[in-house]
Amino acid sequence: MSSSESLFEHGRKVQSERDAPLAERMRPRTFDEFVGQDQIVDPDRVLMRSIAAGRLPSFILWGPPGTGKTTLARLVATLTQADFQPISAVTSGVADLRRIVGEARDRKGMHQQSTILFVDEIHRFNKAQQDVILPHVEDGTITFIGATTENPSFEVIAPLLSRSRVFALQSLTPDQMADIVKRALADEIRGIGALHATLADDALDHLVNIANGDARVALNALETAAYACSVDAEGKRLIDLEITADALQRRSPMYDKAGESHYDTISAFIKSVRGSSPDGALYWLARMIESGEDPLFIARRLVILASEDIGLAEPQALSVAMAAQQAVHFLGMPEGRIPLAEATVYLATAPKSNSAYAALNEAMRDVREQSNEPVPLHLRNAVTGMMKDMGYGKDYKYSHQFEGHFADQEYLPPSLKGRRYYNPSEEGAEQEIGKRLKRWWGGESGGPGS
Repeated sequence: MSSSESLFEHGRKVQSERDAPLAERMRPRTFDEFVGQDQIVDPDRVLMRSIAAGRLPSFILWGPPGTGKTTLARLVATLTQADFQPISAVTSGVADLRRIVGEARDRKGMHQQSTILFVDEIHRFNKAQQDVILPHVEDGTITFIGATTENPSFEVIAPLLSRSRVFALQSLTPDQMADIVKRALADEIRGIGALHATLADDALDHLVNIANGDARVALNALETAAYACSVDAEGKRLIDLEITADALQRRSPMYDKAGESHYDTISAFIKSVRGSSPDGALYWLARMIESGEDPLFIARRLVILASEDIGLAEPQALSVAMAAQQAVHFLGMPEGRIPLAEATVYLATAPKSNSAYAALNEAMRDVREQSNEPVPLHLRNAVTGMMKDMGYGKDYKYSHQFEGHFADQEYLPPSLKGRRYYNPSEEGAEQEIGKRLKRWWGGESGGPGS
């Protein structure tokens, strides 16, 4: 390559770096610049000790967007003598993996140099693609580093997961986010210091809050806001709250309808309703609605909650939940959020009982674990003369022929005589149910044979 070509390539690289978004330009190049994640990068933690000992393990970096997963992988690579081969699971496939593995094998054989394969968004690789990596991690041809925003327990195949350490990254704190933003404001080479921009205090607070621990969001919004500012007579720019809010537009929810955030959020919603917290339930409902969750999925969970956790303590709960489901189906969104909110508050503030659900579970356990005896003859229906002659329906007491429309007789198989499944709670409408059962069956159990 000629010197003119080298200068041309160098100039193009420099220009490319200048044109890169602020978040990319400000990517830390040393551990001294790296902010946060002390639970991983502290010299006394296992990862850094392993690197110092020359025994870098295969590992997976799991955490929210913009918390430094890719940066950390690159910085780790600088501490080793290994060749660093980064790929994205979004744009790469099996052919790329096989090429890198082949080159790694040659590199190790000819130069005794190891190779680090870094796979960003590893959860985007399917099982077959992840299987390609596995044997080469096992035989030491490559050291594998993966990065993912999704729970590796769900998204990474078990054999590869068992051969990798998992390091969980945390969202950056507000102080850490503010530090990153201020560095970018001051840096005249990689940051926007040359723009002589000043960020108002309330604008900084808003930027840090809405960025939600994602440094990439904060930095790129900061750059957009800085260029959108007017320049005063002294060549300075003031980034105020209005411009910052306009640059951010709105928070980008950390929510994947097929990933862990989906399950975590619906879990929080369910437990808030069950725990009789209308405020908590409404907050998690709002999080799901803002994130684009399927409203009928939410409605189905309300129907289950009404049956499982409110039950007969408030018999109307199931009707309210079903009405909300029908309303959402009829209205669509965004109006469908209103009946969802109404049903959520109704269920959260209703008396709670899981007695019917618990009773069914107990009955199903007996069905699975006990002998399944024939239906007692007096409970059978004699639909033919032969059946009547065999005793079907004999001695059955028709309840409506007795006082109070109640007849004392056994309804369980002989081996389960006296078994009690349903125990009404003292909540809501179940108080009256319990009284009726005691009146019919006597005793404290409220069941036949007690």
